[in-house]
Amino acid sequence: MSELAYSLHLGSDKNRKNISKQNGKNNLSGTTSLPNNAIQNVRQLSKVDKHNYRKYDDNQELIEIVRGSSSPLNDVKELYLSEFEKSRLEYNSKQSRPSRMIENYFDNVSNNEKKDLACEIIIELGDKEYWDTKDENFKKRMSEIYKKQVDDLELLVPNFKVASAIIHYDETSPHIHIVGVPIKYKNKNGMEKQVGKSDVFTKESLIRLQDKMRTLCIEEFNEVYNLDSTLKQKQKGRNRDIHVSDMNNYIEMKKQIEKNTESLKQANKKSNELKNNSKDIKDKIDKLKVSKLNKDNYILSKEDKDSFIYFIEQVDNTNKEYDKIQILSNTLVNTHEQLKERNNKIKTLTENNEALNLKVKILNNTIKEKDDEISFLKSKIRDLKNTLNYWKEKFEKLMFFLHDKLHNWYDKDDKYIDVVNDMYEDKALDDDDIEYLDLSKEKEDYER
Repeated sequence: MSELAYSLHLGSDKNRKNISKQNGKNNLSGTTSLPNNAIQNVRQLSKVDKHNYRKYDDNQELIEIVRGSSSPLNDVKELYLSEFEKSRLEYNSKQSRPSRMIENYFDNVSNNEKKDLACEIIIELGDKEYWDTKDENFKKRMSEIYKKQVDDLELLVPNFKVASAIIHYDETSPHIHIVGVPIKYKNKNGMEKQVGKSDVFTKESLIRLQDKMRTLCIEEFNEVYNLDSTLKQKQKGRNRDIHVSDMNNYIEMKKQIEKNTESLKQANKKSNELKNNSKDIKDKIDKLKVSKLNKDNYILSKEDKDSFIYFIEQVDNTNKEYDKIQILSNTLVNTHEQLKERNNKIKTLTENNEALNLKVKILNNTIKEKDDEISFLKSKIRDLKNTLNYWKEKFEKLMFFLHDKLHNWYDKDDKYIDVVNDMYEDKALDDDDIEYLDLSKEKEDYER
């Protein structure tokens, strides 16, 4: 079972010194993909454009475009038009002085040192040590995971609009560059809709975002690769470790240990006795007398014989206790491996369960938003129906009024024929209305 490192990095304008770039070279990927640089203006966005699409060396074979085109710069420009143009025009329509008008919001933000033109998020799963052992085909399957990560990001941060997403396979480990624009709405000053990095991304929201994204990423990785990998360096409090007492065979193991505790004590006692007795036996052997009849034989007294026999019995008993200890030792080793394996499985299942719960929560929030939108649209439809019925009644009364003025002999007024003809000419009335008013003859006379 592999443990993989996960990194989600958002470019920041707080660490744009040379030392930050040097630190970027020492990151998990072993590349310069993760220096802490923000995209504050079009010049920096142009550098990102060249780096992400490998325009500096014209090498695009080992990159994959997930969102956008071959030009992140143009993708961001198009996003600015689609997202901000309406708000820009509305803002300009309220200005009395031309100097306060915004001609081009993209250029306006690019020239504003207090704002970031766009944001780049770089996501990476696995480190150099892990990917060095994998072939290109294995690496390329990361496309599916990173595509899902872009979708996850859009669900989790709906105010971050993705303009470009490009996967790099030409460096130590596969990673994805996501370029987009954070948006804040309902602004009281300036345009109603504006770029707002600090409103969308805060220190706390980034921690929560990374926690959720890494949970989803490892679940998606295991699903695509059919593995049971886990994540390294989980944040404090993210998951509760499974205590050993929660394991199924813990109680059985505990009983077995308690049962053999006395055996361990007895074995230790007998081992000490053997050490003491072995010295006595050695001394007795050294003092044995040689037989007068045969110098190769020794004279053994009954007392010494009994001592030797007792010593041999002690050795046998100790060997038996040792066998029990060996069985216990093997049992403990096997139990430890089982616990370790089960704990790893529980960790994987816990992460997968968290990912599924997170997806359900996201989908439920999306459903709620859609339900709210549907309720709002239903309310609008009701209002429109009421308005339509109101004017329909008004029109019917008008038609009834005109019919009376044109056909009632006691109140007939020919001047209304001219009114009806003018309304027909201005297309306020159509042929069906004229037919209702029974003015076909007058209509023919008018047309002649």
